[in-house]
Amino acid sequence: MIQNILEISYLIASVTFIMGLRMMSNPKSARKGNLVAAAGMAIAIAGTIFLYENGSGYTSREGLKMALIFAAILVGTVIGWMTAKKVQMTKMPELVSMFNGMGGACAALIGLMEFHHNVGNTGPQMAVVLGMIIGSVSFSGSIIAFLKLNGTMNKPVRLPSYNIINTFIMIGVLAYGAYMIFSGTDSSVLLYLLFALALFYGVMFVIPIGGADMPVVISLLNSFTGLAAAFGGFLYDNKVMLTGGILVGSAGTLLTIVMCKAMNRPLSNVIFGAFGASGATAAAGSSVQGSIKDINVNDAAVLMNYSKKVIIVPGYGLAVAQAQHVIHELETLLESRGVEVKYAIHPVAGRMPGHMNVLLAESNVDYGKLVEMEEINPEFATTDVVLVVGANDVVNPAAKNDPSSPIYGMPILDVENAQHILVNKRSMNAGYAGIENELFYNPKTSMVFGDAKDVLTKLVSELKAM
Repeated sequence: MIQNILEISYLIASVTFIMGLRMMSNPKSARKGNLVAAAGMAIAIAGTIFLYENGSGYTSREGLKMALIFAAILVGTVIGWMTAKKVQMTKMPELVSMFNGMGGACAALIGLMEFHHNVGNTGPQMAVVLGMIIGSVSFSGSIIAFLKLNGTMNKPVRLPSYNIINTFIMIGVLAYGAYMIFSGTDSSVLLYLLFALALFYGVMFVIPIGGADMPVVISLLNSFTGLAAAFGGFLYDNKVMLTGGILVGSAGTLLTIVMCKAMNRPLSNVIFGAFGASGATAAAGSSVQGSIKDINVNDAAVLMNYSKKVIIVPGYGLAVAQAQHVIHELETLLESRGVEVKYAIHPVAGRMPGHMNVLLAESNVDYGKLVEMEEINPEFATTDVVLVVGANDVVNPAAKNDPSSPIYGMPILDVENAQHILVNKRSMNAGYAGIENELFYNPKTSMVFGDAKDVLTKLVSELKAM
């Protein structure tokens, strides 16, 4: 009877995972989907703790284990809650990377603990070793991604023939893992050596990749974590762990494919090409010709006030300045003057997929005004003014015009087709890909230099005074 209740709780949890993931595909229901999936996880955890193995026969030692489990859950909940509450939107990619790394670490620790219990049992031992290897790669790789995103490691390390080196390390780790599975060895020394080699490969896997590709790397590592968790589900014959792992793994894989498609680059090129690795060289050798035209905030306000249609292109600079509330005020003010306002969202704007959507949703921007790249691009030709706030590479025409550019072939927002282009930047520094932006030298482009929040606040004040 109790076992049946446990299975039902796992079924409910699995269904909530699927429902939650489905709801997260829409900004309007994403928050509710997160809560639904979290509720399902709570049900699964409670069922495992209280109902697994009939939840009976606890000795004093078992009671101590339960106390430690609840203490760990409490500490983890408090740390996770406080971290998520305090994190700035600009630091969200780093947080996602760190949390994903913790998931990989858990899978690796499960492998370390369960290895000796399954020696000689090929099937379960395969799940143990593969889960440990993949979880270790995800953990160490996510830590490197975190360090790259927060600027601690802002330059990729380019070893001579690193592709060949990494390939040999990967083959060596897999061959070593196969030996541990089929040899029947029970050596702790060999086990921890495999663990260390897997961690080392995770570092070597991510460290050469340029910072501009970190969003793709994070989603790929996320799929690794899901796969490692799924192996844990196989090991324990735990349906909800298996379902959750498969969902995370497949979602991460699909997201990786979508992002690579958005940049028009194969995954192999992301991993082996290190996009953004030679940014300084690209910027220094730029052949962009022309002059920069800058205008003051008053002239920009006049231009926008007498427009019929304005498209706003948000980027990472908007997030850094925490200017999402001011830009919503600008949007509302323009609409009160009869101006049609929309937001153009590039799939890889910001530092992770959906970064701009979440940022603007925080300021209560109508979801209907957030238009994806494929839908908004045809509208630029009939747009009076495009306001680019903190975006760079996603509006760079070099992606279409310069075959030598590292971003050549990446689909971009066609802002150069608008009648007037306003670009707000702090300075003329290159974007994340480290290359000059041809758009800034376009005769239709006017630069408005300064912090996004400060400039937008002044722009709103000027408009109100008209």
